[in-house]
Amino acid sequence: MPNPAVSEFVDFATGLADEARRITQRYFRQPQEISSKSDGTPVTIADLEIEQKARSMIAAHYPGHGVYGEEEGEDNTDSEWLWVIDPIDGTKSFATGKRTFGCLIALLKDRKPVLGIIDMPSLDERWLGIKDQPTLYNGQTCRSAKTHFLEDATLNATTPDMFNSEEWAVFSRVSELVQFRQFGADCYAYGLLACGFTDLVLEAGLGRFDYLALVPVVEGAGGCISDWQGYPLTFDSAGQALASANKDLHARALAFIDSVQ
Repeated sequence: MPNPAVSEFVDFATGLADEARRITQRYFRQPQEISSKSDGTPVTIADLEIEQKARSMIAAHYPGHGVYGEEEGEDNTDSEWLWVIDPIDGTKSFATGKRTFGCLIALLKDRKPVLGIIDMPSLDERWLGIKDQPTLYNGQTCRSAKTHFLEDATLNATTPDMFNSEEWAVFSRVSELVQFRQFGADCYAYGLLACGFTDLVLEAGLGRFDYLALVPVVEGAGGCISDWQGYPLTFDSAGQALASANKDLHARALAFIDSVQ
């Protein structure tokens, strides 16, 4: 049954995504300065403007809610309701003219994700996930694949650079077992998994803003998502993520990861 406490926020969350899309469309493939943050990752004026807009909208409509964003950090993160924003997931793609960048918007209740949006502005694709409800892709219900065995599965990660040496060794072992692997999709890979086009996403080094919006989207499509030990992803998770098309595949992936660590 729909959760009215969450459903009341859907229109607002999609409004945030609409504003983010409008801003990215204004800046995409236009001359712009690319700056480096203290951790060496890139940031553009679009990243900053989207997060500032989102924060101002949240403050105006829900002043008691907390906000955690990639660019401006945390504000009232102990609140019962917490918005987690990644204004541009895949800034490198955005800055170099690739269309596989997205905006991630999550709403958490008691530090657990209950609503998530993956929006792909340049591709006109959007996934909406609400806890205990079917995931919607551009307004239509979508379902993940029924691939049950690792040998038949396709595997994704954003980049080899996201893994430390031990994590890369695990990813490489999984890669040897699956049908094939791919890199470079950022958050788009999780949307494709929700639609049944790929089977596994195995990543590490993620920020909270990278993974929290993905949880309702993947689970509402019939998939599973957890850390590498099988624990649910929450605000307090460490940044490793495994998403699988279904419970059987997820269990087999977790067991194999455990066997090679």
